[in-house]
Amino acid sequence: MAKPSSLLHLLASVVTVLAISVLLGHGVLHVGASHRVYRNLRKTVESTSVKQPYRTSYHFQPPKNWINDPNGPMLYKGIYHLFYQYNPKAAVWGNIIWAHSTSTDLVNWTPHVPAIFPSQESDINGCWSGSATILPGYKPAILYTGINPQNQQVQNLAVPKNLSDPYLIEWVKSPHNPLMAPTAMNQINASSFRDPTTAWVGPDGRWRVIIGNKRDRGRKGRAILYRSKDFVRWTKAQHPLHSAKNTGMWECPDFFPVSAQVPLGLDTSINGPNVKHVLKVSLDDKKHEYYTVGTYNSTTDRYVPDKGSVDSDSGLRYDYGKFYASKTFFDSKTNRRILWGWINESSSEDDDIKKGWSGIQAIPRTIWLDKSGKQLVQWPILEIEKLHNSQVVLPNKLIKGGTVLEVSGVTAAQADVEVLFEVKGLEKAEVFDPTWTNPQMLCSQKGASVKGSLGPFGLLVMASKGLEEYTAVFFRIFKGQNKYVVLMCSDQSRSSLNNSNDKTTYGALLDVDPLHEKLSLRTLIDHSIVESFGGGGKSCITARVYPVLAVEDGTHLHVFNNGTQSVEVLTLSAWSMKKAKIN
Repeated sequence: MAKPSSLLHLLASVVTVLAISVLLGHGVLHVGASHRVYRNLRKTVESTSVKQPYRTSYHFQPPKNWINDPNGPMLYKGIYHLFYQYNPKAAVWGNIIWAHSTSTDLVNWTPHVPAIFPSQESDINGCWSGSATILPGYKPAILYTGINPQNQQVQNLAVPKNLSDPYLIEWVKSPHNPLMAPTAMNQINASSFRDPTTAWVGPDGRWRVIIGNKRDRGRKGRAILYRSKDFVRWTKAQHPLHSAKNTGMWECPDFFPVSAQVPLGLDTSINGPNVKHVLKVSLDDKKHEYYTVGTYNSTTDRYVPDKGSVDSDSGLRYDYGKFYASKTFFDSKTNRRILWGWINESSSEDDDIKKGWSGIQAIPRTIWLDKSGKQLVQWPILEIEKLHNSQVVLPNKLIKGGTVLEVSGVTAAQADVEVLFEVKGLEKAEVFDPTWTNPQMLCSQKGASVKGSLGPFGLLVMASKGLEEYTAVFFRIFKGQNKYVVLMCSDQSRSSLNNSNDKTTYGALLDVDPLHEKLSLRTLIDHSIVESFGGGGKSCITARVYPVLAVEDGTHLHVFNNGTQSVEVLTLSAWSMKKAKIN
């Protein structure tokens, strides 16, 4: 570790150690110099773009360059904090630091100087993802993955320099870093050991945290468990919290309780009767996330998914489109658990470089356990409705088969649309083939232009005037063996005349009974974002689209029915969205 070479550096080091000692209650120990070091993992590339038709107006993104995982979201002294993986030099991955923005409403954001950047031996090659925990005495702490000179993944601690600052501008790193590291004794793969979760307290008073991992020379994903009495000295447990075969590396794990009684969030350390737990992991091999709902035994420190909760990427997902590396936090001000997720690009790397930026964050979502107890429900935070501007209402209308009806009077490139469908004549639904186990593939085969009986019906968004370009978000209803099956699709196949873009079609099965329930769809449209919530948030699909014709004022919105049977639109409301103040 580098030695301080001047009185100024010496004083700075002493201040750093004293700050950590005060915050965590430990004696003063020696620490090396704290200085900025940026390793050029990727070459700096300047943007050549002038026009920016695809930049978002109310989804979070910095003015330029690459972003990925949301990190350490939290509420502190009435201020919301979002940290995120950021390359300050280019629109491609590399030079990763923790950028930092704050908000009072989760909608409008103010940027600050980077919070965490390479400065210690334990993170000199990059500061990767991690989480924030509020310690006793209302003291925030961040655990994050650093890359050391041997390119090993190790876990580090940083704390605020000044607890009286609600914006938490300055952070200091522990002289004990790394707190957790791979060794021959603990048999941890040094290249697969990352992304610590928010920590929680067990009945013995000790802290717990899990780290994403996979077994060396295997495809068994694991959530490695560590325990600590003081949040500095951590001991690896003999067994993981949970593991699953043939899932590969588990990135960005998240573990939290949910109430089985009321749709409210819970503090991360809560457990007991009427409490279930959720384990979410991001699969490095698939670039998908999945979660299970189950039971956590806080005495044995083992988590067991409920029967029927599938432990693989064919199980439940927060989002069946572009959504990865997500992170939740407990909002103690409103008793919500709020979900952040990274949305990457569908454009080519060359196009990202030209436009000068890559990646955004999804709209923060409130999440809770569905009344069935089998899955989560997600909904855009209520605060986003502060951006609602002029409203257009389509009165109750029967949409016959083959109808495309434009919704005019709304800023179609920047809108919030809610529609409620009622479907009758279900006995005429197509028969669902039990071999159709992959909803994404089914949506690809049965896109918006493929006529069915009950569907496709839904919205055509980001549409050009002559419908040369559009993104279709829609439903199809099938007749299963014992129940009706509802398929939700987001079809990007005609989203752009630029064929260098990824135009994958996404799909999900929606746990809604159309015999007794109406079918709801909410879609947030933001220039290059189509973020959709079906069945009141039971299934979500996010898409990135980059039309050539359907940009700015050339964008149109339609409701459509391409099935043979009529569908009734009970209500349709569309709001033009004001621009948020973001960074």
